[in-house]
Amino acid sequence: MPLYEYRCEACGQPEEKLESLSAPTSHACPGCGAADGMKRQLSVAAFSLSGGGWYKGAASEPAAPAAKTETPKSEAPKSSHGCAAGGCGCPLAG
Repeated sequence: MPLYEYRCEACGQPEEKLESLSAPTSHACPGCGAADGMKRQLSVAAFSLSGGGWYKGAASEPAAPAAKTETPKSEAPKSSHGCAAGGCGCPLAG
């Protein structure tokens, strides 16, 4: 259940209530008794994720660029007659 903040429009008294999502947005003020004086305020939800995980550094630090490692390119043996790698066994491979 969410924690809602209320403030009386008549006397300014603040109040916090743990209520369901379907709770009404106003109610009577417990301080001055104004009918529907307590109006729900717009507030920021605060929560904290605990433990380790992707969110630890993802939100506050930019991602480090991936290190590029070049793999050495091996050269295939050249064939002047079109055979694959010169080892096809045709009479031209010699």
